[in-house]
Amino acid sequence: MHRKVFASKVYERKVVLITGGCAGIGRALVLRFAQAGARLVILDLQQDELDSLLQHLADHHHVEAMGLCCDVADAAAVQEAVALAMERFGGIDVLVNNAGVSHRSTFADTDLEVFQRVMAVNYFGALNCTKAVLPSLIARHGQIIVLSSLSGFAPLLYRSAYNASKHALHGLFETLRYEIKGSGVNVMLVCPGFTATDLRKNALVGDAGLAPSPPLAMGRVASAHDVAEEVYRAALKRKRLLVLSNVNWRARLLARYFPWLFERALLPRISGIKPGRGRP
Repeated sequence: MHRKVFASKVYERKVVLITGGCAGIGRALVLRFAQAGARLVILDLQQDELDSLLQHLADHHHVEAMGLCCDVADAAAVQEAVALAMERFGGIDVLVNNAGVSHRSTFADTDLEVFQRVMAVNYFGALNCTKAVLPSLIARHGQIIVLSSLSGFAPLLYRSAYNASKHALHGLFETLRYEIKGSGVNVMLVCPGFTATDLRKNALVGDAGLAPSPPLAMGRVASAHDVAEEVYRAALKRKRLLVLSNVNWRARLLARYFPWLFERALLPRISGIKPGRGRP
């Protein structure tokens, strides 16, 4: 199968680093940028999945790519991985901070270990990668794409650590955008709705174990492919914010203008709680 030829050549031969690139939205973004002819640096925790993805890229997309086993929560490991990428490709044009972990448990039942792990990956992981890559991005007038969440606009019950990590991301990258204004670097925050990925299916519970997610009580679940396509198109336009909501517009309106009604009528439903159940 030959790589499709697209009208836009914006990312052809550009170096794109994607964290959490072996599954879900991350993998879909890897494939989308590969279709555009980008050279890829993929960070993930699973070496076997990295090897499989690299083989797929070689067989079907014929693009240059390197996969590095790296925990983004480890600042030293990130620095080492970025140094290897810089040595091979000479620089990085686009950073996609995608790696993330979620949880589902009440605040009272959530161990501190879970709060620390969620913040370490979702917030400090993005911070570590951005710190390491920013000089190259400034030199190349590049882009930072940050996968955040709709929880920054409408809170989700029993996800206090996850919600906090996404609010922290917004604070960090909105500040960074202002500080590097004029550098030519675009910072885009992306807020997907509910998406069919392992992040949701493998959410941590209060004691840091894993549990399958319950079915959503409202709203459709988007595919990772569809989200990646929207992110790619927004990146071409160098947008500042992309909100992909598959939650009914009435819910968003209530959350903004009638929060008391939103909390009473809709918050439990969009948090995946069935009527009559008060806990996950």
